[in-house]
Amino acid sequence: MAPARLTVWVRGRVQGVGFRWFTRARALSVGGVRGFALNLDDGRVQVVAEGTRGDCEQLLAWLRSDDTPGRVTGVTEIWATPRGGYAEFDIR
Repeated sequence: MAPARLTVWVRGRVQGVGFRWFTRARALSVGGVRGFALNLDDGRVQVVAEGTRGDCEQLLAWLRSDDTPGRVTGVTEIWATPRGGYAEFDIR
């Protein structure tokens, strides 16, 4: 599959509940996904993931599922061309 860059903004009760840690764990379990999860000042979590389109879609499906910690009320996504520069999936 073609390489892809996925940027996601997750809304809801997603800070202070381990959301970034679980997102990293999910990205690592998918394998081949690099990027980061970051708490934003407005209460959202931003996730940037690069990998194959299929792997990024798996991570996105999990972010939209009921299996995430906290309570997700909305997910906004943007797909783009990968920029590279990520050695692994980090928590910022």
